[in-house]
Amino acid sequence: MKTSSLNAAEKFDTSRANEYGRQSRIALAGYDACQDLSACMLAATLGPADSANILVVGAGGTAQEIIAMARLESGWRFTAVDPSEPMLEAAKQQLDANNLLERTALHLGHVEELVADESYDAATLIGVLHHLEGEDAKRQILRSIRAHLKPDAPLIVAGNQYAYASQPLLLAAWGQRWRQHGASPDEVKAKLGKILQGADPPHSEAAVQKLLHDAGFGDATRFFSSLFWGAWLTCKVA
Repeated sequence: MKTSSLNAAEKFDTSRANEYGRQSRIALAGYDACQDLSACMLAATLGPADSANILVVGAGGTAQEIIAMARLESGWRFTAVDPSEPMLEAAKQQLDANNLLERTALHLGHVEELVADESYDAATLIGVLHHLEGEDAKRQILRSIRAHLKPDAPLIVAGNQYAYASQPLLLAAWGQRWRQHGASPDEVKAKLGKILQGADPPHSEAAVQKLLHDAGFGDATRFFSSLFWGAWLTCKVA
């Protein structure tokens, strides 16, 4: 059975939410750099502005993309969307610790459930696509985001690409990354098995570009890479 966005959210229970910050920073070498550069890319695209409304899809966990953007642009406000209650609660705690709750509207659910006529100056979709099984689910979330963006608005997409088993050297290096942070051989083996079974990333950068084109976005500029991970900026087209 294809994994819906609802079923994908079920993977992010309280246990996973509690460890998400540490686990993410090990699994993705350069986690914070990717978030910081995403903020820089959006700021460079939007240009000088006193204010902007940013849609942050899959914001649960660290809320680091919001923290990075807020640090760079004091006039930006955010709508944080996530279908996992434990993950959104973890994000809320991080936003509260950084005095950002007043600038952030939290929405437990999916993009499709947002007010239909609400439009945003930009959006981010970081660490989400590879958790959605099948191209239809990936296109659906991208189209839903597009429907809430103003004309020519930028979108940051970041996440894993490649069929993991097709890149044995990257997979081995990913395992070494965990070992570098103290994981035992058995723990590394378990994590490698989990990544091979637990996600469905686009199989190439060309596949990412096609998903974006199919959903109504233009050519994407890649600005970050780390093993399987890539990050791109694209813009809504008419």
